[in-house]
Amino acid sequence: MLTYHYLLDIALILLATKLLGLFTRRLQMPQVVGALLAGVILGPAALNILHETTFLKQVAELGVIILMFNAGLETNLTELRKAGKASFVIALIGVLVPLAGGFGIACIFNRGDLVQGNTSAFLQNMFIGVILTATSVSISVETLRELGKLDTRAGSAILGAALIDDIMGIIALTVISSFADASVNLWTVLLKIALFFVFVGVIGFVFYKVFTLVINRNNKDLRRYVIVAFVFCLVLSYMAERFFGVADITGAYFAGLIICNTQRSKYIASRFETLSYILLSPIFFASIGLSVQLPSMTGNIILFSALLLLVAILTKIVGCGLGAKLCRYSNNESLQIGVGMISRGEVALIVANKGAAMGILSSVFFGPTIIIVIVTTIITPILLKIVFNRDNKPALAETEAEHELIKSFSRSEYLEMDEQRMIEADETATMPIRKASKAPKSEG
Repeated sequence: MLTYHYLLDIALILLATKLLGLFTRRLQMPQVVGALLAGVILGPAALNILHETTFLKQVAELGVIILMFNAGLETNLTELRKAGKASFVIALIGVLVPLAGGFGIACIFNRGDLVQGNTSAFLQNMFIGVILTATSVSISVETLRELGKLDTRAGSAILGAALIDDIMGIIALTVISSFADASVNLWTVLLKIALFFVFVGVIGFVFYKVFTLVINRNNKDLRRYVIVAFVFCLVLSYMAERFFGVADITGAYFAGLIICNTQRSKYIASRFETLSYILLSPIFFASIGLSVQLPSMTGNIILFSALLLLVAILTKIVGCGLGAKLCRYSNNESLQIGVGMISRGEVALIVANKGAAMGILSSVFFGPTIIIVIVTTIITPILLKIVFNRDNKPALAETEAEHELIKSFSRSEYLEMDEQRMIEADETATMPIRKASKAPKSEG
């Protein structure tokens, strides 16, 4: 029987995300925080009004694909090229430090008594470190766009590092999985990833040339180019996930990156931004909240969750910030990049689910994973706004210094300055007359 309940679900999500988004904006926080809270409040964790459905999951996946495609369209290629090597260093250290931190804190609490099945304690503790390496770039992208900082040096570094982080996360997950499952071949995974970048380079060059040629020959109806761009985004996302084992959002971002340098990229981006704003993005961010279910936990696991959360936040800030500093970013930019990589979001949940399915992750560690997802997802937009607003402080300090300097002037100094300005103005006004008087008289 055909049901229309999904229409009510969408209506509730759109209304709740907008109202809470406006509320969080009034509190000087990014609106994406309100959208995330809307999902938590409406979902099983609070009011239990809405639940995840196959339809909502699919629309949410489309939402994050469009979000990353738009990020690619709005990317500053010059800044991204400059941040290329730096992004790799930032991502590498930003993976190694959380991996070590997660493994270390897990070893303290898990000495083998929480092991399930045939998995060793070492492998399970290492997998907790793998969960901490994840980065959900979609939260940072939406926040940076809202703050108008997406095309800055720090914004480009966050984007590049998060994408490389995604690849490294796949490799780390594959390495750990290969020890638990003999059918997983590490070298096959690495070969597929390498082939993906070769494929993107070839198909991207061909598509860019053809797309640019068609646009230059026909500028009458631009809407058709939006459809072609959307098709290209979806196909590249599908092929990335299906044939190369790379996340679909990585394919979507590269699709946007290929089109961003074309003549009509701004027009295309504006059309997708409208689609994302009115439907897809709210459902995606709310779906993260809907997936949250807080299981019952013992006091020991609650303490472990708190310490693991602290480690999850600090290791990304320290690891990615240190990588940025080594690449000669300023202290403030390094902090911005570190904060931008904190959010684990749905990526950590996906990794945790795969670990549970393979028997690497014990069920008792699901609670801590969910807490990390909730807290890091909510605090990342808040912290990003704080650290990016620090860019305005020097200008503010300079303005305050000017005011203090003005106050230090006495009234007599003001009068002297005004008198001097009047003299200069008078000289300027009489200059044409002086020139005219010095000009030689014409004989007549």
